[in-house]
Amino acid sequence: MNVGLFGGTFNPFHNGHIGIIEHVKKQYGLEKIFLIPSATPPHKPDINLACANDRFNMVKTSLETFDDFFVSDKELTREGTSFTIDTINEFRNEHDSSTHFYLLMGSDAFLDITTWKDKDKIFKIVPIIIMLRGFWQNYDTITSFIDENISKEYIFNREDNGFRHRTKQKILLCSVPKIDISSTMIRKLVKNRKPIKDLVPASVEKIITAKELYK
Repeated sequence: MNVGLFGGTFNPFHNGHIGIIEHVKKQYGLEKIFLIPSATPPHKPDINLACANDRFNMVKTSLETFDDFFVSDKELTREGTSFTIDTINEFRNEHDSSTHFYLLMGSDAFLDITTWKDKDKIFKIVPIIIMLRGFWQNYDTITSFIDENISKEYIFNREDNGFRHRTKQKILLCSVPKIDISSTMIRKLVKNRKPIKDLVPASVEKIITAKELYK
């Protein structure tokens, strides 16, 4: 079984997230994708962050009509800062060797990975799918970053549009639909009392309104 792990603040969760994971699931034949809201994100300390429970419920209620997408509370129930390596290891410990995990992330998160805890272990235990929005041309940025910060032994392979290494897992590049929606945009719209109906699932809008978030 091929399973995707997609972590984030989801602050808030929106229709763009859904469109992207649907595309990645189809592209790589993933049978399940777990979305993992972070409790205390170590790289985003200053954003207007809704409480963990509200963000979890936004994702949970949004995915109720999908059979293959799930929300995980692993990083919400774990004490302290949310580290990706710990989450990956928890999932691996709960499944047997027939389950193959893929770590999903956007290009911004990938280019910040040098600051992550135990990043070298991440590249050894799980393939990474970098989600590149729209028609991405500047592969040189990713190539140079990998060469300078991860390993000079990664070789680009056009067959699977990714980088291969003799001892580390693959780094795959996935062009995803360009969807002009972001959590930052939605928070600004809410703050300015503008409508967000077409940008988020109805359940998310309901939670934001009821809890008076992002005002």
